[in-house]
Amino acid sequence: MRLTTKGRFAVTAMIDLALREGDGPVTLSGISERQQISLSYLEQLFGKLRRYGLVVSVRGPGGGYRLARRASELTVADVVAAVDEPLDATQCEGKQNCQEEHRCMTHDLWANLSRHMYEFLQSVTLESLVLQQRARIAAQASRKEVSVQRISLPSLPA
Repeated sequence: MRLTTKGRFAVTAMIDLALREGDGPVTLSGISERQQISLSYLEQLFGKLRRYGLVVSVRGPGGGYRLARRASELTVADVVAAVDEPLDATQCEGKQNCQEEHRCMTHDLWANLSRHMYEFLQSVTLESLVLQQRARIAAQASRKEVSVQRISLPSLPA
């Protein structure tokens, strides 16, 4: 399995969308700016995500995209599959014709790895990634607040 930029960017964009979902529809231009992903690339990805039923588009002023389901119901495996990323570590794409139309000696190893990767990505919800991001953002804000307080403390006379 090779997770390409297509899968990585799709997951990143979906996290960004889920983080801002409470503010109404999220524009692709906003995601593009925040995540440094080409707008045209996001348009391609979101076309696939929409066709797969993971996002819905909202037209008109104030339009953009929303999650089609709750973040707790969407997994990383769903997102990766939606953008046509194969979760297959075998050289033969699971066809068992790896070596001159025969199954290679390591086919079962790579097939099992593919299965484990899929199971792992299926176990990670978009909601869990959003919660991790929020915790990270809160920790960063807390560290900044502490450093600002240290700077603004009055110096004590010697």
